[in-house]
Amino acid sequence: MIYTVTCNPSLDYNISLDGFQTGKTNRTDVELVVPGGKGINVSRMLRNLGVESTALGFLAGFTGREIQRRTNACRVFGDWIFLEEGNSRINIKLHGTSKTPSGEISDLYGTEINGKGPDVPLDARDRLRERIALLQKGDVLVLAGSVPASVSPFFYADLLRQVEGRHVLTVVDAAGSLLCSALLQHPFLIKPNAQELAELFQTPIHTREEALFFARRLQAMGARNVLVSLAGQGAVLAAEDNTAYSAKAPQGQLVNAVGAGDSMVAGFLAGWMESESYAHAFRMGLAAGSASAFSEQFATKADVQDLLEKIPERVEVLPLSDLS
Repeated sequence: MIYTVTCNPSLDYNISLDGFQTGKTNRTDVELVVPGGKGINVSRMLRNLGVESTALGFLAGFTGREIQRRTNACRVFGDWIFLEEGNSRINIKLHGTSKTPSGEISDLYGTEINGKGPDVPLDARDRLRERIALLQKGDVLVLAGSVPASVSPFFYADLLRQVEGRHVLTVVDAAGSLLCSALLQHPFLIKPNAQELAELFQTPIHTREEALFFARRLQAMGARNVLVSLAGQGAVLAAEDNTAYSAKAPQGQLVNAVGAGDSMVAGFLAGWMESESYAHAFRMGLAAGSASAFSEQFATKADVQDLLEKIPERVEVLPLSDLS
């Protein structure tokens, strides 16, 4: 069974409008409310790919109950820990265009305002540790997204220690110190994007070759496999068997980038569980991430299969030992 952990879930309020102006009354063209959080997103995409998972994490208040209702509606099973105080956050995702002071249209695609989320008391964290400690050989644990401010940046590393030695595949999709501290537990897969990679190493990432170089650095820091999403440039994978994979993104119209990276994680896992082939898992990840970016919400399995056929089967570039 795959278990996804979302420590700070949200209700995502997606808004589309054109001609946004600060200091003025703006009216939306399209509104969509969905359960949000990277772990939830991974579970939703896995469900679309026909792979079952259990969503774990913390919920609070009336927004928490609505997140639970909406994840159930998406046919994602959740084993949530409800907090006695606070409310789960609401994130605003604004898509569209804005006008400059001179009246010209400027792109505003992908602007986000994310809530802080509730405080998570120690006893709730202990309950999550206890649940994760029950995972067994063959299970998969996905730790994805941020944690509330009340939770230590070493929390993911702590959760990974709960399954140490149990032959559980572990995945971490996080940024900054939350990711770096988890590397010491040697997760099976991490998936930074180009911006997160650039922030970690304090240098811009412009090409897939540069991304592979720094992916190798993350392997030296403890990660077994490093999958880097590069938006329109595609993706790269530094694999544990000392091979590297690289491919451009398939062509398509960008509709909604929210959740594309989470879809890539889901696609990679689905591909790996199907074949235990890095090449196939990489192609599935790229196809799933791209298909969701080309969709209003998460892509269907048919969408992913259609794009998979457009990604070359031979995506291996060279041994990582040659990338120096």
